[in-house]
Amino acid sequence: QVQLVESGGGLVQAGGSLRISCAASERTVSSYTMAWYRQAPGRERRFVAAIAWSGAYTDYADSVKGRFTISRDNAKNTLYLQMTNLKAEDTAVYYCKATLGAKVYWGQGTQVTVSS
Repeated sequence: QVQLVESGGGLVQAGGSLRISCAASERTVSSYTMAWYRQAPGRERRFVAAIAWSGAYTDYADSVKGRFTISRDNAKNTLYLQMTNLKAEDTAVYYCKATLGAKVYWGQGTQVTVSS
């Protein structure tokens, strides 16, 4: 059972930057596709960004392209999301997700609040 723990969330002003992390409990996660999702109050959870196990392939939601960067350090079993030029609409709980075939794991989330 892979455990994922997000950290680094907090309160930031609009236009600011923040990096959040997701630490995995097992080295096997280096073989997983990793992704970030977010859920704003009263809304469904939505895709933000994804990265292949090798880091060679990434994908982003249109709303964050050019502002967010997903990366991973397999030696540290850690996933990152660098967020720049943050907007009020980026306020949400951010979740990391690990996927390998039928195996899917979610973290508990970290709150990111952007003040306008």
